[in-house]
Amino acid sequence: MPSIDWTHDYKPLPKTPDEAFDAEGTARSAYEPVLRALARSDPAALAESVRERVRRDGVVFDGGPFVLDPIPRLIEAAEWERIESGLIQRARALDAFVRDAYGDLQIFTAGIVPERVLRGPPTYEPRALEFPQRPRVHIIGFDLARRADGEMVVLEDNLGTPSGAAYVVAARDAVCEALDCGELEPLPVGHVPELLAETVRAAAPEGVEEPRIVVASDGKSSTAWWEHRVLAAALGGSAVTLDRLETADRRLWLRGERGRRGAVDVLYRRTDDPRLTETDGSLTALGELTLEPLRAGTLGIVNSFGAVVGDDKLSYVYSEEMVRFYLDEEPLLRTIPTYDPCIPEQRDEALERLDELVVKPRFESGGEGVLIVGEADPPETREAADEIRRNPEEFVAQERISLSTLPCLNGDRLEPRRIDLRPFAYATAEGFRIVPGGLTRFAPDPESMIVNSSQGGGAKDTWVMSG
Repeated sequence: MPSIDWTHDYKPLPKTPDEAFDAEGTARSAYEPVLRALARSDPAALAESVRERVRRDGVVFDGGPFVLDPIPRLIEAAEWERIESGLIQRARALDAFVRDAYGDLQIFTAGIVPERVLRGPPTYEPRALEFPQRPRVHIIGFDLARRADGEMVVLEDNLGTPSGAAYVVAARDAVCEALDCGELEPLPVGHVPELLAETVRAAAPEGVEEPRIVVASDGKSSTAWWEHRVLAAALGGSAVTLDRLETADRRLWLRGERGRRGAVDVLYRRTDDPRLTETDGSLTALGELTLEPLRAGTLGIVNSFGAVVGDDKLSYVYSEEMVRFYLDEEPLLRTIPTYDPCIPEQRDEALERLDELVVKPRFESGGEGVLIVGEADPPETREAADEIRRNPEEFVAQERISLSTLPCLNGDRLEPRRIDLRPFAYATAEGFRIVPGGLTRFAPDPESMIVNSSQGGGAKDTWVMSG
């Protein structure tokens, strides 16, 4: 066992699985090389080195420097092989579901997924049926977590405008520069821009070999404006706000500084509003710009309008059945048991066990509206129960799991933080491909169960070990 110096007083949270230390505080063997490297480092200098690289590269999230912990997360090769296979399987099933939702409706006719998933909620886009290319899934950001039994399970699927891919590369650059772990060889992640470029180019209209690509963004008001610009540069395109776009002659055009225009072949959507239409059927600002070009088949769009029907949290309830229905396979990755409150028996059971569950609004993201009932006060619990009774179609109730933890550097000491994992899948000509590892996100303090950068947390580099 190496001398761990300033890490020796690390205390894992009680009854919570820690990926780097066992319950007695003894380092797990996979993390010993990292801990040896930490022991050779001054904690303040290590943290400053990472911050300096983030500043030097201009990496910003939500208006401030990207919060990056210097201690990487490790995933062993054998486990990653299983995770990667499961993610590819899940991506194929979700893509088939989105195509089916705007196609023959086979899974609905079979009675496996209720038709109310489509009729009424803001995730379904009926006007997408007017386009020659029906909606599909191009990019998925999965949210995974490790349960107390060690199994990695799926928390959510993000099929709208998943963010974080550019931060994966930035995290690797900063951590590997600061931390000398020469004996470890994580799988590279620098090919993320190439995977994105292949996916976006493949979405171009038929016959367009060198597409003009534009990233549609909300600009400086977006939490991920830095990422939008970085990815646009990697695609050889531009990141622009909607006021730089216009429609004419059934094409989408990019306005230049002097009014000159260039036709846009592929639009990579990264605006906060993922909709083509409002709930009343009127067009959104982005919908007004893109409806006619999409109808005419002169514009490709990533991700497709309407793809978010696959990350409706009610769709998640039935995602394992999607794998069985479309692929005739057993799911390789499990989901967390989740209740559909519109089914009376499931609603009654959920209400009886509400203190053990997490209540999630169907259509929110970024951790908004999530209630961990066991930590709520009685009035909040009663209000949640009443809301589920009044509006069962607006919520799902999910088993609560104890997210695993990892050490994070806080000043000159290590403290546990709960973590999840955001890996990315890209639809390429060879099928879905997965970025090794992805971005590990950690909670803002030891007590917090909400793991989301938008809720004040931070990120870790994720190292998939090479065998």
